[in-house]
Amino acid sequence: MTDASPQTASPTAPVRVALVDDQALVRTGFRLVLDAEPGIDVVGEAGDGRAAVELADATEIDVLLMDVRMPGVDGITATAEVTASHPGTRVIVLTTFDLDEYAFAAIRAGASGFLLKDVRPNELVAAIRTVHEGEATLSPRVTRRMLELFAAELPTEPARPAGASPAGPLDALTAREREILVGIAEGLNNTELSERFFLSESTVKTHVGRVLQKTGARDRVQLVILAYESGLLDAHG
Repeated sequence: MTDASPQTASPTAPVRVALVDDQALVRTGFRLVLDAEPGIDVVGEAGDGRAAVELADATEIDVLLMDVRMPGVDGITATAEVTASHPGTRVIVLTTFDLDEYAFAAIRAGASGFLLKDVRPNELVAAIRTVHEGEATLSPRVTRRMLELFAAELPTEPARPAGASPAGPLDALTAREREILVGIAEGLNNTELSERFFLSESTVKTHVGRVLQKTGARDRVQLVILAYESGLLDAHG
């Protein structure tokens, strides 16, 4: 006789978060917020960039909250090391100043977004979940400023993310995927992309996934930089 009893779905694994800041009080504040949030586990803390890299090497981390301005090894250097060695770890950089050039440098080094240190608790939690799901936590205004700061540093030949085709990271994209990439570079989220192109959100997610796969980009932040460096925004402007 077949057992017809319903099977219990396995619980979703919690998001493993680590905190990096040279001020213990700041780490404590973030920990108090996150410890009270279901589905999020704070798995470690570090007081400087070098300790952050060592923590990432020793601990499985999904999302790392990283201060950019620290003595010794700063958050920019630490972000580059962590994202290079642990591609599955997403970094959100923390800054005291909106549109901080240091924060943008950390994004260029591999971070998936940044937050102000006075971020509201619900916004902090939402950003962690968003980044963990492979999205980026950047507003359109921040995206535009980021591109302005990067413009002066653009190489003569467009940069190619790891894994991209030698012929060019955009060559394999369909016309629709290029349109999706332009929308992402303009700071549109999936809902806004869905409205612009009259597509379902599930279809948009499929397109975004294919764009990430074909370009070899890690997340939407890298796609923004790639679109700008490849001149795609100028072509559609």
